[in-house]
Amino acid sequence: MEKRTLGHDLEVSALGLGCMGMSQSYGPNPGTRQEMIALIRAAVERGVTFFDTAEVYGPFVNERLVGEALAPVREQVVIATKFGFAFDAEGRQRGLSSRPEHIRQAVDGSLQRLGVDVIDLYYQHRVDPQVPIEDVAGAVKGLIQDGKVRHFGMSEAAAGTIRRAHAVQPVTAVQSEYSLWWRRPEQEVLPVLAELGIGFVPYSPLGKGFLTGTVNDATTFDRSDIRASIPRFTAEARKANQTLVDLLGAIAQEKGATPAQIALAWLLAQHPWIVPIPGTRRLERLAENIAAAHVELTTDDLEHIGGTAAKIDIQGARYPEHLERMTGL
Repeated sequence: MEKRTLGHDLEVSALGLGCMGMSQSYGPNPGTRQEMIALIRAAVERGVTFFDTAEVYGPFVNERLVGEALAPVREQVVIATKFGFAFDAEGRQRGLSSRPEHIRQAVDGSLQRLGVDVIDLYYQHRVDPQVPIEDVAGAVKGLIQDGKVRHFGMSEAAAGTIRRAHAVQPVTAVQSEYSLWWRRPEQEVLPVLAELGIGFVPYSPLGKGFLTGTVNDATTFDRSDIRASIPRFTAEARKANQTLVDLLGAIAQEKGATPAQIALAWLLAQHPWIVPIPGTRRLERLAENIAAAHVELTTDDLEHIGGTAAKIDIQGARYPEHLERMTGL
């Protein structure tokens, strides 16, 4: 797979692998833990070098899973994880916390769970309104100086916040939701990243599965599936939003591809410093997503897809209100 550069010098595969869903959020896992380890290693064999996790996924269990899976190939891969949440004595997530002393504690936990000496890319998972971003960037700068972290990242941060953090410690990558059905980063965030030389890592690049064409208004979700609580995934919203999937399906038929591959190829074509991280728990989906890196879209294709999608009025909020409040956008 071709490589891309985040920031000035963090080289990764053009597509990464988001590992969250292997431990939470999308209902019962059809595979065992060992099958997830095998899936991560299969991604490496197919050229993926960029893997995304976080302490809050599980919590904690996803970092252990990723660390075990990648231990045999540690020098070949880039591991990204995240801090920014507080936990009680039982390990349950209890809101945001990016206090410098908490960050210093969190990094040691992540290093231990991942089984690594250094974290390649360390994101602030969500902006903490109680802590000046300069203090957060300064804390991560100290971790970089101590050799515990290589690169600083931010997630779901607004343009002004990114600027302020970058002035203290250069930001290598910003991770936020971005796809053909959530394009807000185009308004303010992407221009700032282009100006400052910061990479962009879209999560949910397939709209939490909706843009694959495998979800429709008749689909049912387990109560443990986050989509059961997302307004954009009500049956009515799914039916209304099918127009976007139909657009992708028509282009896919022309290209001999799948709707998911067109959605990912469109993202890859936006900027050379964009690296989507689609997640999956199935080998066949992994192979499908990786193949998107070889789908070629012409300038006319891109204008048609982007222009037509922009005219579609997507129905439903992307998160329940309490989760949307945690984003900095």
